[in-house]
Amino acid sequence: MGSGKGNVTIKDISLKCGVSVATVSKALNHYGDIAPETAELIRKTAREMHYIPNTAARQLKTNTSHNIGVLFVDEMNSGLTHEYFSGILDAARAEAEGLGYDITFIGKNMGGRPMTYLEHCQYRKVDGVLIANVDFSDPGVVELVRSGLPVITIDYAFDSTSCVMSDNMEGCYALTSLLIEKGHRKIAFIHGERTSVTNKRLVGFNRALRDHGIEPDDRYIVQGRFHDPKKSREATRYLMELPDPPTVIMYPDDFSYIGGMTELEKMGLSVPQDVSTAGYDGIPISQFLRPKLTTYHQDAEQIGKVSVRKLVETIENKKTCIPEEISVSGYVLEGTSVASLQAAP
Repeated sequence: MGSGKGNVTIKDISLKCGVSVATVSKALNHYGDIAPETAELIRKTAREMHYIPNTAARQLKTNTSHNIGVLFVDEMNSGLTHEYFSGILDAARAEAEGLGYDITFIGKNMGGRPMTYLEHCQYRKVDGVLIANVDFSDPGVVELVRSGLPVITIDYAFDSTSCVMSDNMEGCYALTSLLIEKGHRKIAFIHGERTSVTNKRLVGFNRALRDHGIEPDDRYIVQGRFHDPKKSREATRYLMELPDPPTVIMYPDDFSYIGGMTELEKMGLSVPQDVSTAGYDGIPISQFLRPKLTTYHQDAEQIGKVSVRKLVETIENKKTCIPEEISVSGYVLEGTSVASLQAAP
């Protein structure tokens, strides 16, 4: 074709493979609606021909920057040390790079000048935004979602956009059911702040109690805060000083449990001999604690990958992409922090 090394085009690859230009484009962008063997042949041919995507040319032709914005706000200031969300964002970054996109973090100022989230997105010319761990009632977030810019939200559903959800209701149902099967009836739940995630977990918790014939006890339901060991310490002391304390305490997340564990030690109580404990998220540290924490593992890597794939699909197929709620399942990680009790007759 006369194309020198480094100047190979998608058309050159299509002629070499005997397929359409559209099929080559789909294969190189890892879309799943072509045969795997065809996709592999195209990608192998592209490598052999030393094909290099021309990002600048793509941007001019398609009016896209191949730049994805990430809006991540952490009120606890743990930033990217937040193991659950850092797992999501790391997987999202890797997936975006594989699809030919860069990642830019979105904030409320640029060079000391305040700006809205939407203004920052426009300034950076992002093609779409992945939104995680924010206050979804924040007017700045709502403005961004309603702007028409392709957006994917994580663990929160707006009517007009796609979202990727960890199955929080099913997760909490499965975890609570395990505690009940171990013979526990006095189950305390320290939950996070009232978000859609918390609401779904509470529904799962209450459904598990109902399905096992257990009456919920409001004394055992305490609001804490996600990723906040201090709040969990306070809630743990409150629960264990009740006249009839619980036999097991569920925590908002594994990191928060560290506060509860510290408070129990301070009170001279052992896990699980004096009280059993369960976390949520399944972050690696939970499996290094002693006793090993029983928790619910959320698939952060899959959530990150799926979120970016859906966002890229939305960016590149605006007229045909339908908003949808995608649910990602996890599983119970059974440790040694929950004692087996004699089940009530």
